[in-house]
Amino acid sequence: MKNLTLYIDLAFCLIVLPVMVALWPVERWFHHFTVYMVMAGIWLYAAYFINRFITIPLLFGGKGRKTCGIAVVLISVTVTFQLARVELYNPKPSIHDAGIVRHLPKVEPYKQALWTLFTIVEIFSFAVGLLTQANRQRARRRQAESDRDKAEIALYKAEIALYKAQIKPHFMFNTLNSLYGLFLTGNPKALPSLEKYISMMRYIHISSSQDFVPVSEEAAYIREYAELQSLRLNDMTGFALDMDIRSDDFHIPPMLLVTFVENCFKHGVSPVEKSRIDIALRVNDGILEFTTSNHVFHSRPDGAGMGIDNCRKRLELLYPDKYELLISNDGVTHRVSLRIDLTS
Repeated sequence: MKNLTLYIDLAFCLIVLPVMVALWPVERWFHHFTVYMVMAGIWLYAAYFINRFITIPLLFGGKGRKTCGIAVVLISVTVTFQLARVELYNPKPSIHDAGIVRHLPKVEPYKQALWTLFTIVEIFSFAVGLLTQANRQRARRRQAESDRDKAEIALYKAEIALYKAQIKPHFMFNTLNSLYGLFLTGNPKALPSLEKYISMMRYIHISSSQDFVPVSEEAAYIREYAELQSLRLNDMTGFALDMDIRSDDFHIPPMLLVTFVENCFKHGVSPVEKSRIDIALRVNDGILEFTTSNHVFHSRPDGAGMGIDNCRKRLELLYPDKYELLISNDGVTHRVSLRIDLTS
């Protein structure tokens, strides 16, 4: 945009203004009133650049700067008025003027030319100056929005990293406790479960440095997480997991969905009351649909919604206008429904 305004300035100063001047009998005036014509020409160019680089920036500034801008405009008009007051000659009546009605009988042609050219200079310079300032303001807004988005991304990444760091010890202690019970009782599921645990730790470590992972990898992690968590469930809790990934071409942020799965096992089970957990994940034609359903128990610990708030922020940042998250709680069942358009 900077080069464009420079070209407009050059075009006006080297082409437009000289052409407008040539429409008047400047050759005769310049021959007889050289000093005046030079002064008028210098003033017209000065007025143009004063408006471009002083008046317009002042008018776009604060209240005090706007006052200064208006004062500069008034000074420009005053200077032009003083130049127009100079009497170069007293025209004699001409027989060719008989029958001609003059609209400005007391304004000589050179004065009319000065005011006309000054008006053109003012209008053109103001138009170019306003265009330049408008584009500068748009550029500043875009830069501010870009800086804000970068700051938000950095903040969310920090929050995500903190959330992952919080998941690791919580998940490790709970799972190790379950594995310890399996090994202690000689359960044949102990070794396969340990393999799943190691695989999950590897996934957490690798995904912590990635912004996106294939949906299939996130689905595999959710499956292993749910299967390991189900080891500590007794017969009072029913559990169903439904996965249908039609394509491996789509990616999502790591550890995005496991928050809802974790909440199901953290707050939706009881060793003495019957409950049920249902989890479903489907990806078809680039549309991800994820749902969870679990029983509601009143002993919900403080801070249970922090993970959900984190997910909302990530979704709003990464999928604005492309996701729908519905969370309902009727006092008996807690339901989550998430739909994300992963295309484009």
